[in-house]
Amino acid sequence: MARDLTTHKTGEGSKALNRLPHLANPLLRFNLSEELRQLRSEDSWQRETGRSSKTLAKYPDFRIVLVLMKANTQMKEHHADARISIHSLQGKIRIHLPDQKIELPAGELLALDHGIPHDVEAVEESAFLITISWPGGTTEERHDAS
Repeated sequence: MARDLTTHKTGEGSKALNRLPHLANPLLRFNLSEELRQLRSEDSWQRETGRSSKTLAKYPDFRIVLVLMKANTQMKEHHADARISIHSLQGKIRIHLPDQKIELPAGELLALDHGIPHDVEAVEESAFLITISWPGGTTEERHDAS
C-alpha cells in the first residue's frame, strides 16, 4: 500500500492529473512485497490473462507500474512512445525484441529506447516494475496543455 509521506501541499505533478492525483504526490513510498500480496488478491489475477498490475506513480512525464504475471503468460507485442525500464523483482521474464530475446531474472534491469516493439513473457511466476519516461509529458497531456 502506498504511504504518502508528505506534510505539505501536493506538487505540480498532481495538478496536471485529473484522476488519482495521489499518484503524483511529491513523495511516494511503497512496500513492494505488500503491493504484490494485494495484486494476488485482485480479480484480475484470476482472469485468463494471468496478470495483474498497479500504477504506483503517475506524473505527466513519468510512470511506474508494478506487474505480476503467472508462469507461461504473455503481454503481446506493444511499444511505448517513451523510454522504459523493466526491473525484474521476482521470477524470470523473457523480453522478445525484433532481433533478439533477452532473459531477465530477478534482480536485473533492462532499459529500452522509445518505440521499440517488444513482448513480455513470464517464464515462471514473475513480478517486475516498468518505468516509463516521456520527456515533455505524454502526448495526451501535451495536448491538454495547449
